[in-house]
Amino acid sequence: MRLLPLVLALWLAAVSSAAATATASGAGSVLRSVTDVPTALSSSDDTLFCDSWRLSVETANAGPWRAIPARCVAFVRDYMEGPRYASDSAVAAADSLAFASAALAAAGAGAAKPAWVFDVDETLLTNAPYYAVNGWGSQEFNETSFDEWVDAAKAPALPSSLKLYNELQQLGFHVILLTGRSEFQRNSTEANLLFAGYQSWEKLILRQPSDIGKTAVLYKSERRAAMEAEGFKILGNSGDQWSDLLGTPMATRSFKLPNPMYFIS
Repeated sequence: MRLLPLVLALWLAAVSSAAATATASGAGSVLRSVTDVPTALSSSDDTLFCDSWRLSVETANAGPWRAIPARCVAFVRDYMEGPRYASDSAVAAADSLAFASAALAAAGAGAAKPAWVFDVDETLLTNAPYYAVNGWGSQEFNETSFDEWVDAAKAPALPSSLKLYNELQQLGFHVILLTGRSEFQRNSTEANLLFAGYQSWEKLILRQPSDIGKTAVLYKSERRAAMEAEGFKILGNSGDQWSDLLGTPMATRSFKLPNPMYFIS
């Protein structure tokens, strides 16, 4: 124990020497100061502002919001149409699969029926073609036009989600789809899922007339509770809204997919 002060002194001396060498060589300090309020937030640098705004949305710091800022339309369009949306979604899927494999191994044989819950819109299916002609979220939600889009049943799969979906089924998960869509949209939703390449889900749960007026958190919590009562163990839950994931009971782990276009409470 007496050697500890000596070792610490030698380490501090080495750090001081390295810092002096760096300064002498013109390398400069490792430390950098951070301004309190970046001037770009109040200037014309929309990219910086909108990227920070998107982070605030994804972390739920922004709270309820009705439309994206007008200055962020081009940013959201570029994000959704470019490689970043696909990359962010793929990383979320890869993290989900890594957890799923480990969770099944930890549960062992004889455990309750392992289940994975998926939301549908912006989770399994992407409605980017609809939002591309409706302002990328800059316009308030129009239920009539969106219902017409749902009836068309042409929303493509989010590729990383389709890959994860198939991999989870191969691992032995019971895949349950829990959407905020209404029961009258069942036929078009099933047709769209099949069109996009999804097969053999355990259940497709939609809002019933008795669910009208319930928040997404309450509605989806009640449905997860019913799943557990049926003997399912919800290990994973994937959704693009925090309201897909929060509430009681929750999955063992929940995975938030990106969505800078709209908010559902």
